[in-house]
Amino acid sequence: MLDRYRDPEKLTPFVRQALPHLATHHPTIHHLAHNQSGLRDYWAVAMLHGAAIEGQFNEGDARRVMAGTRSLQFEPGTSYSYVNQNFRLLSNAMEAESGESFAALLKRHIFTPARMHTALLAPETRALPDGTTGYEGTTESGFRPAVNRIYWTGDAGMAASLDDMIAWERCIDATRNDPNSLYQRLSAPVTFRDGTPASYGFGLQRSRLAGYEVTGHGGALRGWRSHRLYCPEKRLSVVVLFNHMSAAQAAASDLFHHALGLTAPRSTQSNTAPTIAHDFNGVWLDKETGLSARIETVNASSLRLRYLMVPEDIPLHSATEAGNAGVQLERTAEGIVMTRPAENRRCLLVPHNTSPTPERRALVGQYRCDELDGSELTITEQGGLLYGGFNGLLGEGRMERLTNIGEDLWTFPCPRALDHTAPGDWTLKIERTQGSVQQVRVGCWLARNLVYERLSPRPSGDA
Repeated sequence: MLDRYRDPEKLTPFVRQALPHLATHHPTIHHLAHNQSGLRDYWAVAMLHGAAIEGQFNEGDARRVMAGTRSLQFEPGTSYSYVNQNFRLLSNAMEAESGESFAALLKRHIFTPARMHTALLAPETRALPDGTTGYEGTTESGFRPAVNRIYWTGDAGMAASLDDMIAWERCIDATRNDPNSLYQRLSAPVTFRDGTPASYGFGLQRSRLAGYEVTGHGGALRGWRSHRLYCPEKRLSVVVLFNHMSAAQAAASDLFHHALGLTAPRSTQSNTAPTIAHDFNGVWLDKETGLSARIETVNASSLRLRYLMVPEDIPLHSATEAGNAGVQLERTAEGIVMTRPAENRRCLLVPHNTSPTPERRALVGQYRCDELDGSELTITEQGGLLYGGFNGLLGEGRMERLTNIGEDLWTFPCPRALDHTAPGDWTLKIERTQGSVQQVRVGCWLARNLVYERLSPRPSGDA
């Protein structure tokens, strides 16, 4: 995009055509490129449309889910949230503007100039053209081929050999002193709307490693993990490509330190650390996003926060403070102030009553979300347990057991996302009027604040 257009905002009309129901607050092209668009991630939303956990997701499915967008989860430019279709929208817009395929555009603007002779776009990831295979599993359980049934373009799907990636890194290094070079423009500083520096922009993470400024990015699909980084001060590039699901970012960090003759840092926490008395444990609610936050003690000096896609272990610093580079927690009289610098977010987590939900059978019924073209949530009771499932324009989703974590607060598991990591548990917040269940507020980190209105009353008699 940066190589082709002097002003990428030229693509704005094509993005607007892809989001016909989003009437106001359209994100700019730069918002999309910086993951500051405010859109909900379409892989997560697809689950609410009834997408099969191991099913196919084709180009038509993607366009339908994107076209149904009616609102944003935050004002564009104010925060960060990784949204896959930001880049799919951009690639689709370039195809519409140019009349050429994205594969052809990649070859002309990236692969050929960088001498990436065998790199290509392979959007059909079920079978890569050269027969390479990615694997799931462990050495203990054994390995099995990972099956991808997603059609990717823009947000993933580029296939490259190690030789191709070395050519890309050499191209970067050869043009490192040219302010107009492609990588210099890609890695230029980025800010949020309020002027706060952003650690992500144009598809690249900006960070420090071993005291040096680095840029890079990871990638992952089922069966595949990759990570690359570049340090201009040391003229050092690291590329890690795995056809299994080990931690490529950790391997890249180890290689980076080793190349500089440094020792990679290791966690110094242990169960023998002094015990810090604190008041963080419990169930909390982020009222701004509608997401639950569950905190428990890991050991004498560490907490575990369940809020994003995967649990986060956070070191305690005092009775009222805990944090690491990604998240800081401060215990106050009102609750917990949570700061996430990379997202430009600061919010209050308020304590939530952990008493079980009364009259659970009152939740049984059907709920509809007008925001998602009539996606429906069905809650049933079997054997004294509640189960829920979503259905919509992509089919009938699987019923899963609901877990009660507090009064009128439940979680709904998503065991498999459409890309490499499930979006985490959905939070289901039950809203009542004069004791009667009226709606369910549904959300996960990638797709927040979706309201499902009740359609059917609680059935009479036994379920």
